[in-house]
Amino acid sequence: MLKKNDEVTLEITGMTNEGNGVGHYEGIAVFVAASAVGDVIRCRIVKVNKSYCYGIINDIITPSPYRIQDSCSVSKTCGGCCFRHFSYRQECRVKEQFIRDSFERIGKLAPRYDSFVGCERTSHYRNKAQYPVGLRDGKAVCGFYAKRSHRICPWYDCELQPEIFEKIVGYVMDYVERNSIPPYDESTGKGLLRHIYLRRGEHSGEIMLCLVLTSLRNSDCFDDMILGITKRFNDIKSVVFNENPANTNVIMGKKTVTVSGSDTIKDIMCSNTVVISPQSFYQVNTLQAEKLYDIAKEYAAPDKDTVLLDLYCGAGTIGLSMFKEVKKLIGVEIIPQAIENAKLNARLNGADNAEFICGDAGKIAKILFDRGERPNVIIADPARKGCDRQSLEYMAKMQPDRIVMISCNHATAARDCAILGELGYKTEKVRGVDLFPRTSHVEVVALITWVG
Repeated sequence: MLKKNDEVTLEITGMTNEGNGVGHYEGIAVFVAASAVGDVIRCRIVKVNKSYCYGIINDIITPSPYRIQDSCSVSKTCGGCCFRHFSYRQECRVKEQFIRDSFERIGKLAPRYDSFVGCERTSHYRNKAQYPVGLRDGKAVCGFYAKRSHRICPWYDCELQPEIFEKIVGYVMDYVERNSIPPYDESTGKGLLRHIYLRRGEHSGEIMLCLVLTSLRNSDCFDDMILGITKRFNDIKSVVFNENPANTNVIMGKKTVTVSGSDTIKDIMCSNTVVISPQSFYQVNTLQAEKLYDIAKEYAAPDKDTVLLDLYCGAGTIGLSMFKEVKKLIGVEIIPQAIENAKLNARLNGADNAEFICGDAGKIAKILFDRGERPNVIIADPARKGCDRQSLEYMAKMQPDRIVMISCNHATAARDCAILGELGYKTEKVRGVDLFPRTSHVEVVALITWVG
């Protein structure tokens, strides 16, 4: 049995969903961060479990043919990226295999796999960033959490974010330092500024700046900053404060106030004008999301007689990308602010055939079934935890011809598709779409059809 601090030679032959390389030593799996398939390494064991171990690279004896130079100086400490050390083409292969493994091993399914859709732009593609602010050696710092910790890596020149975000965050932090504004201290619950949260419209260029504070009562200390930052950065069209006094890992609280400009920003998604609020869901990679929605439309195959039910609809962007092709669109979302955005988005784009309902997907699906709604097509885009059983059962009870599942978690998507299989449906085909280059995350679209 391997012991802590043992040094062994390993060939990396696989990857985990978290981005660790996998090798085997005398039948024991060893997981190694920052390794690539094809690497032969000298590895030091740092943690031993009953049937597997974790190791770190001491030396690369033979580098993988896919290995490249990491262009980010903090990726080894920041928890954001895990695939910066090998080629993007290989990353796409790895992610496609993740999806296949989930559907075949977890779901016990055998769909057709349509070609994986990689991303043309692998840097500066995100339209949203949330930067924690805290204390480090008595000084206010801002950046990203190190992997599996709440230790802030003080670095906001992130290659995944728009370059203007770095300048805006730098302006805010310079103001915080000059005015001795206390950052939030997780250990004591004291301090004022918890997070700097930015959103940007990919096509419009409009930016929202949100400061998450422990109390709005003391927010007037930012008055001069608001005047200065909106003059310096003309694209900032909205400045909002969010109050979160709770001792929690949840970033935003319930109360949000607008202190400059509009309550929302606007963007274009699939040729529709969309409004974006601080708490409404909006895909972080707009250009790739448009490709994702085009695939969803292809799988949904809507026509003028289609009644389309869009569950977990967020601000309505997926369903509204198809409203011109369908007879009726019904969207369901549990977040009230998102539903208000969806209703406004419908009005802005002349979607008179759209109805948006606020509530839990499973409960609303039951209400819709009881009132006699029988959609031809259902689109479901749940959070990472996937659909609850009630939602899946009522989706099946409505007996739509097609269900299109969109998910950022291929494991829960495979599980949900398997449950739908028990309820009379077959997973016909699956396609991966990479919205998150250089990270372990990947989107998947599945077409599920009624077989009875």
